[in-house]
Amino acid sequence: MVKNAVRVEVKRGKNESSASLIRRFSRRAQGLSLVRSLRTRRYYVRQKSKNVDHKRALIRSARINEYNELVKQGKIDLSAGKTKRGKK
Repeated sequence: MVKNAVRVEVKRGKNESSASLIRRFSRRAQGLSLVRSLRTRRYYVRQKSKNVDHKRALIRSARINEYNELVKQGKIDLSAGKTKRGKK
């Protein structure tokens, strides 16, 4: 069920072409910002909880610390550098 549904109704004039009718409908829908709101709802992504974000941040910082420790120990050579795909 759609909440806050907006109805856009356009009636065809006597000598109005179908192209101008569609154009008038589009303008009215844009005026109600109907298209923009539908596009934002199209790919709805649920908000993550604070706990999930916090856990991911802890994991990320642990990985970064581990990487930096390996660099200090000389196990990772920074002078080799990262190469782009297909190129050396």
